[in-house]
Amino acid sequence: MTRTVSLTAVLACLSTVGVPALARAAETGSAVTFSKDVAPIFQRNCQVCHRPGTVAPMSLVTYDDARPWARSIRERVAKREMPPWHIDKSQGIQRYKNDRSLSDADIATIVKWVDAGAPEGDRKELPPPVEFRSDDEWTIGKPDLVITSPRHVVAATAADWWGDYDVPTGLTEDRYVRAIETKPSKDGRFVNHHATVSVIQDADSFVAGGRSAGGEAGKVISNFSEYVVGKYGDIFSDGSGRLLKAGSVLRFGLHYHSVGKAVEDRVSVGIVFYPKGYVPKTISRWITIFPEDFNDIEIPPGQITRADGYYRLPKSARIDAFQPHMHMRGKAQCLEAIYPNVVDNPDSLPVNARSGATRREILACVDRFDFNWQAAYFFADDAAPLLPAGTILHQIAIFDNTAGNRHNPDPTVWVGYGQRSVDEMCNTHVTAVFLSDDDFKQQTAARHVQRP
Repeated sequence: MTRTVSLTAVLACLSTVGVPALARAAETGSAVTFSKDVAPIFQRNCQVCHRPGTVAPMSLVTYDDARPWARSIRERVAKREMPPWHIDKSQGIQRYKNDRSLSDADIATIVKWVDAGAPEGDRKELPPPVEFRSDDEWTIGKPDLVITSPRHVVAATAADWWGDYDVPTGLTEDRYVRAIETKPSKDGRFVNHHATVSVIQDADSFVAGGRSAGGEAGKVISNFSEYVVGKYGDIFSDGSGRLLKAGSVLRFGLHYHSVGKAVEDRVSVGIVFYPKGYVPKTISRWITIFPEDFNDIEIPPGQITRADGYYRLPKSARIDAFQPHMHMRGKAQCLEAIYPNVVDNPDSLPVNARSGATRREILACVDRFDFNWQAAYFFADDAAPLLPAGTILHQIAIFDNTAGNRHNPDPTVWVGYGQRSVDEMCNTHVTAVFLSDDDFKQQTAARHVQRP
């Protein structure tokens, strides 16, 4: 159910990110220069996007590239708007495989550099340049199989288009998938709102989220991969994967919007397989949490509202990744674990979830959701939540339909569920691995040994 709540209540539920104490930037006595101090930070955290030939608005590879943007850079990094990493640092798990955020020390260094006039320094102190792969290459490495949707031309001016294309995989034997990545063509990035990829295959390969394939007896459609702005490929945890069966078909669910000129696009899915004959111990499952009825998403004009969704784990599980999905009114989203009241081994729970009538724990929060950067957050291997069977995954989503939301196209209109960007969605995508009782006990025991 969707509820209207005050801004005070929202902020009590989800902490805002504070700007670091920038005064600490002055504590170091040495002068900060681009060559010695700032260039290494840009290489590590920024240049993967900010370099020639990418969608970023400017390059940050050289001093001459970066200097004209110095004050803008200062503002964006001080507010933690760049690099785009929207995990709330005040609650939930803080260790992720793909963390691209800047440390407080990095931010302080950049602020001090700009405040000192953005000096270049001695070019001899520059680190060696980073050799990046072409933007046309894959973040998951070279795929073993690439499957591409048919050519689609988006008119210069037209209504949004939604449609499906079914493409056979051509597989003649069952194979397990180690990594997947979906992406549009280089020009298609500007017209592709999103691309979801489902797999149609025999019912005995059912995974969480599967549904019957209409008109195809014995077939199910299961979530497989997707593209949204800001998301890269999925590399599954060691010993887990997804099954693609012989004769399976990929269904490309595409959403295009016009940008004032005709653009052609073909969406590709890159797949890295495990070696032939290898069977991973666990299946990586894509679970989506959302409100019971999408019609419950009601966002009145000028209001802050909240929506909740729930999913009960039928088996013990490890949560490998968390990805919120909302549209332009999306403000924040949390994933909470509500633990079962009866647990065979209470010591298997986190310390802060072992007492009380109802044990609950915030696993992760995105407190500054950005429609233009919808990343998936992959927990570090030794930090991925281990949850007993019966745990309820609780989605908490906050929507901001006020003039204070700079992404809001019109705070004077009522907004409900819909496919368009100006409508709203409320999904929490979770990558999970179901565990046997023995595996769950072994993995939780190993965590306790590692704890101080």
